[in-house]
Order: sequence, then C-alpha cells, then structure tokens
Amino acid sequence: MQRIRLRYTKRGRLRFTSHRDFQRAFERALRRAEVPMAYSAGFTPHPKVSYANAAPTGTGSEAEYLEIALTAERDPDKLRELLDESMPVGLDIVDAVEARTSGLADRLTASVWELRLDGVAPEDAERAVAAFNAAESVEVQRMAKNGMRTFDARSAVASLETLRPQADRPTDQACAILRLVVRHVTPAVRPDDVLSGLRAVADLAPPVAAAVTRLAQGLFDEETGTVTDPLAPDREAAVTGNSTVAEAAAAKAPA
Repeated sequence: MQRIRLRYTKRGRLRFTSHRDFQRAFERALRRAEVPMAYSAGFTPHPKVSYANAAPTGTGSEAEYLEIALTAERDPDKLRELLDESMPVGLDIVDAVEARTSGLADRLTASVWELRLDGVAPEDAERAVAAFNAAESVEVQRMAKNGMRTFDARSAVASLETLRPQADRPTDQACAILRLVVRHVTPAVRPDDVLSGLRAVADLAPPVAAAVTRLAQGLFDEETGTVTDPLAPDREAAVTGNSTVAEAAAAKAPA
C-alpha cells in the first residue's frame, strides 16, 4: 500500500467552505481522477483519507495537509496534477510527496497566520500588539460545545508583529497587517482568539471582519522561531532512500 501526502489551499471565496465541504469535493476529485484508493473495512467502506489540523471555516490557507492510501503505486507529481484539475479553483492541490516517514500530524506543532485588519491604522495596531506581547496572560472567552470557555490566549503565541501593507494593496484607507505564529496547544488558540485578546488589552476592534490566512504550518523551531516544512523529511528520505535518517531529523525538533 502506497501513502501520498498532499498540501492544499483554501483561497478566495473558497475560504468559506467547511471541512466537510472540502471532504466532499476531494472525494469527488478522487473518483474523477480514477485514483486507486484503499478503502476501510466494515459495512460502509470509505476512502482512507487522513486530514490533519484543518483551518477554521472562513479563514484562507496556503498550508493544509492530508494523507491518502493507495492500492497501486502512482507518481506523486502526476497524481497531484490530476487531483488539482478535478478540484474547484481555490481548493488547489499544490504539493505531493510519497510518505516515507511516520507522524505527519505530530509535525504540525505551530502555524503562521496573516491577519489583515482593514480600517485599522498601523500605529494603533502596533500599540495593541505591544500591549499584548507585554502581558503575561490574556484571558479570552469562546463558546464551546459545553458552553462559554475562558482560557489564556497569550501563552500559545510564539510571536505577534505588525507588517507593512504590501505595495499592491490599496492605500486609500487605513489597513494594518499582523503576522502571528501560534503553537498548537489544547485548548487550541485561533487567530480570532488573538483578536479578542487585542480587544481585551488595548480596545482594538476592527470595523470589519479580519481577513485571516494561514501561510504555513509545521514543526516550530524554538531556537529560530521559524515553522519548518512538515513534508521535508519525506523529501529527504526519497533522495537518500533512508527513512530512518529523515525520521530522526524530524524528531529533533521540539513538539
């Protein structure tokens, strides 16, 4: 049985698709591309697809991951092309590698997010970010299945900073861009929780909903503060032909 790991995106209006919507679209693409899928046992077999840490509905993403199991070997690059052609524009399959190491989900320990705050002056965002970073803890509330839950949104944040708006973006109105690196913890701290924290510590309240995009997710390197590519160990193993070496390298990064 061959396992293939894929990276896909949620762009434009497709960021409003739910995880279940993506699952339906992806399973249709598997059938159109005639992928030789492995199926689960039982009364109602289903394709063996493992999803990892999907982004919340309403947020864009350049770094979503899944793994599929095949009954016959396929070239990852050709498979990616076939699947991408069968998916709606915006739900794009952008990378594929053969799984040669274990524990993809274990390598997704942090995410990098971009938060675009239209109607917020950069200097106001800078003051709010400084207040958030200076706080030892920032309590926020979120509605959960069992009712309202209060938790600390500060401890999971590895870094939060303001960026200059891109040159190709409109400049006739105020706009602040934030870059957020957040560790994957329990309970999960999401970008909207950090925005709630900015409101709590500095009364920063964007007049319109923030445009949120996940730029990357993977292992968080505590020394450099960077998030590494979770598919890199599989690529390394493909080149060296030694999955043990690649798995050992992946294990060095802190979980």
